[in-house]
Amino acid sequence: MAKYMANFINNLPKRIICLTTETVEVLYLLGEQDRIVGISGYTTRPPEARKEKPKVAAFTSAKINKILALKPDLVLGFSNLQADIAAELIKAGIEVHLFNQRSIEDVLRMILTIGRLVGAQAKAEALVSTYQHQINDALQAASRLPYRPTVYFEEWDEPMMCSIRWAAELIEIAGGEDCFPELTQFQSAGERMVTAAQVLARQPDIIIGSWCGKKFQPTQVAAREGWDEMPAVKNGFVFEIKSVDILQPGPSLFTHGLPQLQTIIQQWAVAQSLAKSLTQRLRA
Repeated sequence: MAKYMANFINNLPKRIICLTTETVEVLYLLGEQDRIVGISGYTTRPPEARKEKPKVAAFTSAKINKILALKPDLVLGFSNLQADIAAELIKAGIEVHLFNQRSIEDVLRMILTIGRLVGAQAKAEALVSTYQHQINDALQAASRLPYRPTVYFEEWDEPMMCSIRWAAELIEIAGGEDCFPELTQFQSAGERMVTAAQVLARQPDIIIGSWCGKKFQPTQVAAREGWDEMPAVKNGFVFEIKSVDILQPGPSLFTHGLPQLQTIIQQWAVAQSLAKSLTQRLRA
């Protein structure tokens, strides 16, 4: 048995390329960053990764020759959008694992899988347990809110796209309800397009923008035709959560995205309670 375990440990991947930021973040959190020999240029967390690791890919494109020169024994990627990169690497004899996490459950499973791949299962389980406790605490806090707001989460403006599944789930965990729950089943952003009129008809209480790759413009959003009569705009509940905090399906969803959603929704609930109290006093 001891010989078997020694062989297993020796055969774990030692040179890993990460084609997206989520797997980089997980490996650093597990203390396994020394295994990383290349990363995506879009990597944001942790910041030291950008200084320490060579950049070998964008998102839908990669420097295949540069990757091969680094002699990886495992390449980690995300989604069907990287399928062509994966195919080239597989043809070159490289082992590739493409994750496709679309929900909170998927993200937690991704963390556990990476832990198993690098022999750090116990640390991965501890990390996931931390996030599960955070989720449970958020759900308990949400259950005490007197009101649940309708939240319009916009991930792009032209065309307008919304309701990406993991963000919708985080909104629910934080105490809100996604504006277009029927769209969360679709993976493709093209299937989650809406019009300004459709959003106006739903009368969201809160608007959260997270435009991937560019800064959200609240005044531009508020100026859309008819939106000045929308509760979110009238009451000043239009916010940005940066895309690196909520559009990258990894640990940052729990460390950065969820806390911001909780703060926004709790502020809204307090404002609603104050407004209701004021109305009652005026009627008395």
